Amino acid sequence: MAFCFSKRRSSALATLPVDPLMEEKLKALAEHVAAALADAVTDADIRGGELCCRIERESLPRVLKFLRDDAQCAFTVLCDICGVDYPARPLRFDVVYNLLSLSLNQRIRLKVETDEERPVPSAVGLFNSAGWWEREAWDLFGIYFADNPDLRRILTDYGFEGHPLRKDFPLTGYVELRYDEDQKAVVYEPVRLQQEFRSFDFLSPWEGMDKILPGDEKATPPDGENPKEGAA
Repeated sequence: MAFCFSKRRSSALATLPVDPLMEEKLKALAEHVAAALADAVTDADIRGGELCCRIERESLPRVLKFLRDDAQCAFTVLCDICGVDYPARPLRFDVVYNLLSLSLNQRIRLKVETDEERPVPSAVGLFNSAGWWEREAWDLFGIYFADNPDLRRILTDYGFEGHPLRKDFPLTGYVELRYDEDQKAVVYEPVRLQQEFRSFDFLSPWEGMDKILPGDEKATPPDGENPKEGAA
């Protein structure tokens, strides 16, 4: 697939100052990565002083290994793996990898597209920190990572149903928990919204009350009496 490089920036990052020398350095890095991984990198741009590349899902292990071992890259630190949900897309998830090169003082961001059915190759064999990041993405988004040796929930409870950071996950969830004094244990129950049985009074207490509160008589002087000048 042809590689395209651009300096497109989102509106949030457009106002961030970018060092021209750093931008030239990142542009040279993008060209270097594109030349070495022409069949894997589909797009790249510089955003907020960082290089962002979109790559083919099946090529992820090869790309990560190159970025870690190549002398001009030296991205030896995997800072984070996270997910982004776009429900309207056929491949609804972006899996985002943030890498750092301490020796060269540069960063790169990789993006991979997938959905609920297509697994993403695990990065555990290349970066030890990937294990917990992938478990978090699986727990919160339901993104499956192939060959992860311990892919289980990490933030939600053992019996949790669904993936709470998906855009179609209900804000109230499906179940609620409470401590049952009779069972001496935490129990799960279907969510019950009690607000519909409550009576709300939306009138302002200053505008919706006719009752005179104690002390209100002090605010209005008796008829025919004017407040003294300079009185506190």
